[in-house]
Amino acid sequence: MSVRRIHGEKPLVGDRDTTLNPDDSSTSPSPVRASAEEKIPKKHDPEFTGAGIDFSGVDPKTTLRKMDIRLIPMLALLYLLSFLDRGNIGNAKIEGLTTTLKMSDPQYNWTLTVFFFTYCAFEVPSNLLLKRLRPSIWLPSIMVAWGTVMTLMGVVKDFKGLLIARLFLGVTEAGLYPGVAYYITMWYTRTESQFRQAMFFSAASIAGAFSGLLAFAIAKMDGVGDLAGWRWIFILEGIATVAVAIMAFFTIYDFPETAEFLTPEERAWVVHRLKYQGNESSGEKVAEEDEFKWKYVLDAFTDWQIYVALFMYWGIVCPLYGISLFLPTIINELGYTSSTAQLLTVPIYVTAAIIAVGVGYYSDKQGTRSPFIFTLMCIIAIGFVMCIAASAVGGVPGVVYAGVFIATCGIYPAFPGNITWMSNNLSGSYKRAAGMAIHIGAGNLGGAMASNFYRGKDRPKYLLGHALELGFVVAGLIAVVILRVNYTRINRKREREGTGGRSHAEMSAMGDRAPTFRYVM
Repeated sequence: MSVRRIHGEKPLVGDRDTTLNPDDSSTSPSPVRASAEEKIPKKHDPEFTGAGIDFSGVDPKTTLRKMDIRLIPMLALLYLLSFLDRGNIGNAKIEGLTTTLKMSDPQYNWTLTVFFFTYCAFEVPSNLLLKRLRPSIWLPSIMVAWGTVMTLMGVVKDFKGLLIARLFLGVTEAGLYPGVAYYITMWYTRTESQFRQAMFFSAASIAGAFSGLLAFAIAKMDGVGDLAGWRWIFILEGIATVAVAIMAFFTIYDFPETAEFLTPEERAWVVHRLKYQGNESSGEKVAEEDEFKWKYVLDAFTDWQIYVALFMYWGIVCPLYGISLFLPTIINELGYTSSTAQLLTVPIYVTAAIIAVGVGYYSDKQGTRSPFIFTLMCIIAIGFVMCIAASAVGGVPGVVYAGVFIATCGIYPAFPGNITWMSNNLSGSYKRAAGMAIHIGAGNLGGAMASNFYRGKDRPKYLLGHALELGFVVAGLIAVVILRVNYTRINRKREREGTGGRSHAEMSAMGDRAPTFRYVM
């Protein structure tokens, strides 16, 4: 039997590309050989690859199912609360927030915009801290912080108070989404991640539906404790976030090698797959670098693909935030009452969530990202074309509603595809952490832009807002094509040129720039 050696390590006993031969004394376990349990590190070890542990008996489907059950529901709940707390200001507005605080339309837009300034600025440091401080400590801690800020938003007295609260909400909430998106890549390989990203991101869709229902119910508390109904929206949702955060301290698992719900062999199998992904088609097994160095952070800041992908991100996130922040208002302006406007948002978000999970499953199954993203962005464009055409004619609110419905059904499946595609093509644990945070952080500046697309003076048609969203979608479509063409060109070049005599250690340090790394299409 041929056993490959990597960086001078011991033979990879249990490597899925090999089989154990009981007659081969070089690989047979000896009576004194340490057990698998003893070989698994007690805490996260960047050097651990799963080598030397026989995981040939691991059932992949069973192991992935165990991970899904233990990880995804909690992540989905965290992001549901995050998106709920971030977007509930749209529901509070139609329940009287701007009237009570005597705010003008430009002032309201500023409270939306400033959130994204601090939100974007703190994403990279937060993602770097996530791994060093452990996910089970970092994620619940920032949840407690933003839940507290959200609760205090319910007692602000004027525009300045709300503006400051939104600034701090951006600081405290910055680490959640990029952190959770990166956390997924710490457990699942490139061909498994979009389905999981979609499952937890679809919680944002459910949050959109839940937000409307919840706001409709909480607004009935108007006058309780001498507080307006919109204040109770902030207070109760903030308290709920803190309660879930306390629970999260005990229910979030840190790393695969320390996950007690997996057997030692399953832990070794999970880590081994993650270490050697990205190089499969090259025929080389180069371990992914997991040690922190500032060089890897700098590599992320200077990587061309992140900046091209920003336009793809903006083509999805501008419509996402535009709709999440203004959908109740848009529907309300179409002539529906406040309560009806809240309830009409529900079917849109529920449908989008179902489609997002389905697309994620088939994208992973096909092992490709760009065809799905491109198609979904075309659907988003069709939706906004309908909105513009119907709004220009006037008198057909049902067509505008249908256009928003179609656009949303493209946005929510496209977003996890966009995040997954970038994470798939960044290699090196800390480069991926920084790169994903840059992509998501700078990408969310699109939220700051979208916050000002739907101006009060443009009501009820909002032609400018719909047109700007459409323009960003078109720019995003161009970015998808540029990424696809360049990834194809680079992969073919690496196939032709080979490794150039570089050692595995050198190629490991190169990350996704290594000649053995292949970009996902």
